[in-house]
Amino acid sequence: MVQRIDRDTVRDLLETRDAQLVEVLPGEEYGWAHLPGARNLPLKELGARTAAELDRSRPVVVYCHDWICDMSPRAAPRLERLGFGEVYDYTAGKMDWLSADLPYEGEAILVAGVMRRDPVIAFPDDRVAELEPRIFADPAGAAVVVLREGKIVQGVVGPRELKGAAPDATAEEIMSFGVTTVRPSEELTGLLERMDRAKTHTMVVTRTDGTLAGLLATDVVRAPETGPDL
Repeated sequence: MVQRIDRDTVRDLLETRDAQLVEVLPGEEYGWAHLPGARNLPLKELGARTAAELDRSRPVVVYCHDWICDMSPRAAPRLERLGFGEVYDYTAGKMDWLSADLPYEGEAILVAGVMRRDPVIAFPDDRVAELEPRIFADPAGAAVVVLREGKIVQGVVGPRELKGAAPDATAEEIMSFGVTTVRPSEELTGLLERMDRAKTHTMVVTRTDGTLAGLLATDVVRAPETGPDL
């Protein structure tokens, strides 16, 4: 019987069971981005001939675009009918993987490939007197990302928030809360265009669980010509 699994289970199967990854989306979508090492067996072409590329002695993990996409739930029982004994459906799909800032292959130019992974951070009780040197010593001159336990993003403190703030005020008292964030899976070109229209120079990048992945600063980032080197 097909088992539906999450991202952590996928990673465990890859590491401990040498599982095979199969993307069942059309070739164009596979070429855009896919999980490392995944094969492309489009659902429309899935049959005994194409499935012969797989090793029946190893677990098979199928996936498609996201949890709304129904291609992997349809492909998994098809593989079972073709004689594969251990088939798993990664129901959240590759957008879940990409949003978690995990490695990928393909032509996509995503935020994950260019964001700063070492942004300046602070905690809610840090004082303004401590924050100012961190911001102005930062080459990007961008902002301090305020985090709580577990690296959960709470807000940002930049030059605007610091203006007029008392030296003993805390980051929590002056930060901009509820700031707009993007995922590492966001396509870079479109995001840079939107940021330009909004006259926004920095964007906090978070994973789907709210943890900090990085910071995109348009003053120091330019769209690369090729995807990230994995």
